[in-house]
Amino acid sequence: MDQVGNIILYFVTALVIIVFSVMTVTSRKILRSATYLLFVLLATAVMYFQLGYQFLGAVQIAVYAGGIMVLFVFAILLTHRPNQDEQALTSHKRVLGITCSALGAILLLFALFTMPVCEGTTLCQALTDNNVDMNAIGTALLGTDKFQYLLPFEAVSVLLLACIIGGVVVARKR
Repeated sequence: MDQVGNIILYFVTALVIIVFSVMTVTSRKILRSATYLLFVLLATAVMYFQLGYQFLGAVQIAVYAGGIMVLFVFAILLTHRPNQDEQALTSHKRVLGITCSALGAILLLFALFTMPVCEGTTLCQALTDNNVDMNAIGTALLGTDKFQYLLPFEAVSVLLLACIIGGVVVARKR
């Protein structure tokens, strides 16, 4: 009975993540979009808790759902009036954008399933062998050797910081 409950919780959490992710990118009100993103981050923490990674779930809540969301809302309120509705963007190149997005998604999925992820094994091999543990994943994500991802992880954090600083600068010029 416990396994059935875990399966139901998994599918409910996955559905919440999918629904709120779509609502995040389709909402016209930016503060609502940030709130939907908060729900996605909290549901991701539920996934971590369900997998037995209590520390990772607590970090997800404290750092991302707490700190990063406060930073995003602060940046939004600095650069945007909350009561202002955004008009729909009209573009004649919508088909080109959708085509490029689909090609990019296919390329990313191909890279995800064929490139070495952890200790020289691909994601497909890791999913079928079940021999990759949490320690190996953590080492792969935060290591500095070949096929380890500390530098891209830090580059993304610097990029996010630069975007927020750029938003503040643009808001000051108004």
